[in-house]
Amino acid sequence: MKIGVLQEEKVPADKRVPLTPKQCRQLLDTYPDIEILVKSSAIRCFSDAMYIAEAINIVDDLSDCDVLIGVKEVPKESLIANKTYLYFSHTIKEQSYNRGLLLKMMELNITMVDYEVLRDKQGNRLLGFGRYAGIVGAYNGFLTYGLKSGNYYLKAAHSCEDRVEMESEMSKIKLSDEKIIVTGNGRVGNGVLEIMEKSNIREVSKSDFLTKTFNEAVFVHLNFMDYNVKKDGSSAVKQEFYSNPELFKSSFMDYAIHADIFIAGHYYSSGSPYLFTRKNAKNPDFNLKVVADVSCDINGPIACTIKPSTIASPIYGYDKQSEKEVDFRNDDAIAVMAVDNLPCELPKDASEDFGNEMLDKIIPSLIISDDEQIIANATICKAGDLTPNFEYLSNYVNGN
Repeated sequence: MKIGVLQEEKVPADKRVPLTPKQCRQLLDTYPDIEILVKSSAIRCFSDAMYIAEAINIVDDLSDCDVLIGVKEVPKESLIANKTYLYFSHTIKEQSYNRGLLLKMMELNITMVDYEVLRDKQGNRLLGFGRYAGIVGAYNGFLTYGLKSGNYYLKAAHSCEDRVEMESEMSKIKLSDEKIIVTGNGRVGNGVLEIMEKSNIREVSKSDFLTKTFNEAVFVHLNFMDYNVKKDGSSAVKQEFYSNPELFKSSFMDYAIHADIFIAGHYYSSGSPYLFTRKNAKNPDFNLKVVADVSCDINGPIACTIKPSTIASPIYGYDKQSEKEVDFRNDDAIAVMAVDNLPCELPKDASEDFGNEMLDKIIPSLIISDDEQIIANATICKAGDLTPNFEYLSNYVNGN
C-alpha cells in the first residue's frame, strides 16, 4: 500500500497535518511493506525538510498512491479518480456548500472515509481535534477576560510556538473573586478542563457556586442535566432528555446571575432548550461578562454568539439591549470569543495529538484488517454510490 499525505489547499490556509514527520517514520518502521509520500507544502507547521530528515519522500504528485490522507476538504479540481481518501468532508449533515464535493467524489469513483464518523463498537468517536479546540478555547477565554477587564494581557495562542509556551503565559492571569462556568464532558469539555487544571483555579460544588461568595476565583463544571429541568417540575434521567428534550427547559440562568466567565465546551443537540436567550441576557441580574463559546453554534443555544469570530480577530462584543455587535470593551457588552477553528492556533500540538490517535486506532484497520468495520462504517461513498450507512444523503446528492 502506498499512502500519500495531502497538501492542505483550503482557504484560509490550514497548517495542520494528519501525520507528523516522526509519526510517518513510526508508521514505516511498524509496517515496512508500505510506502509514504508527502506532497510538498510551504504552509505546513512541519516543513518539507522535517519530513526529509525522517527519510520521508517529498513529491509534487500523489497520483501513484492508493490512499490519500489530509485534514480539511480537498478542492474538487484536485481530486484524483479511483483513490481512497480520508479527511473531514463536512457532508454528513447535508452541508449545502459541499454537495458538489460529494457529487464529484462519486463521479470519480472515490472511496471517501470521513474522520467524523470513525467510531468503535460502542459508537464512540475515534478521531478528532476536539481536545485542542477545548484547550485553546479555554485559554482564549482567559485571554478575552484579560482584555475585557484590563487587568492583564496574554499572548495569542497562535503567536506561541507550542502549548508549552501558551501555558507559560497563564502565569500572567490576575483574578480576584471571579466565578467561572465550564460546560461539556466530551473531547472538547475535557480539553477545557485540562486548562482549568493548569490555571490552579479551584473547582467548587454547584451548591457552593450558587450560594457562597469567595475571596478567590472559582469554577463549577456543569453537565447538561445540571442546567436542564423538567417543565412540570418532576425528576428526570438522562435518557428522558435524549428522547424528549421538548419536555425540558433551561435553568442556566440560575448560574448566569452569579458568574463572570462562561467557557462553553458542551455538545448541543437540535431540539434541546437554549442555555440562555436574548431575553434572558436583558435581565438586570444577568452577570456574564465573557463567553468563550468553543462549541460555536451560531444564533443558537448561547444568545450572544451571533457569528463566528476568527483567529485574526477572535473577540466581538454583544450588546444585551440592542442585540447587536459592538465593541467588546463597552460596559454593557458581553465579550464573545467564538473562533470556529481553534485547533489551528496550535497546529503542531493538535496535529501530533490527532496523528497519535490515527496510528493507534485507525491505521491498523486501514492496513491490516477492518474486522471491526471501523473503516467500512465510515465510508460515505464507494464505486460511484453512497454506501448503506449514508443512503440518507440521497436527496441531498440529488438536489431534493
